[in-house]
Amino acid sequence: MTVWDLAERDFRSEHSHSLVAELIFVLDRRLRQRQGVFEYTTHPACVFRLQISRCDNYRVLRDGTGLRAGQRFAQLHYWTEQMPPIPRSGPSIAWARELHRRIRISLAELAHYLGSRPDLADIEVIFGDVPSGVREKYAQIGRIMARYGFEVIPEPQGLTLTQRLRRWGENILISLLVFAQTAGALHRNTLRRVRVPIYLSRRALEEYFGEAA
Repeated sequence: MTVWDLAERDFRSEHSHSLVAELIFVLDRRLRQRQGVFEYTTHPACVFRLQISRCDNYRVLRDGTGLRAGQRFAQLHYWTEQMPPIPRSGPSIAWARELHRRIRISLAELAHYLGSRPDLADIEVIFGDVPSGVREKYAQIGRIMARYGFEVIPEPQGLTLTQRLRRWGENILISLLVFAQTAGALHRNTLRRVRVPIYLSRRALEEYFGEAA
């Protein structure tokens, strides 16, 4: 095999991946539109999108903020295209610092957005359903997100068949998005991802990331 053969093979591989990646992002965009997930800021470092959802069960946060069944809350979704790409060798210190910077910017932008929308004055809780590759990292993710004021409130044990199928479908989509952004970052455990439910009161969001802060 000549150098030109290798170059042509690499070009075809890259072109093929770009085409597949574009199709994956089109699918993700359509699903987001259907679910009402939107960008709440145009900041190039924001790593979250937003969805206004309704609570299904009563929950109470550490600072006393309550979330009643049927009450609206703000649900965060990863803005995959703006996440810092994971190096092929795996997450590095530089990558972690950049992600930390972007999360802080994202939450500051969220505080500003909510404060500018009188129609969202009833939003008292911000929720995130963080996917974790393996259950062993559940506590680790909780400790990391605690740095931003989030707390983990475990979901009730036992998922229904419908919930399990939905979770499996979400894991497939997450795997496709990881592949589309950085093919080398895709691992076998992406289909076995568990969820880490994290909560942040709006009071804490404004205290740590609002304009006064």
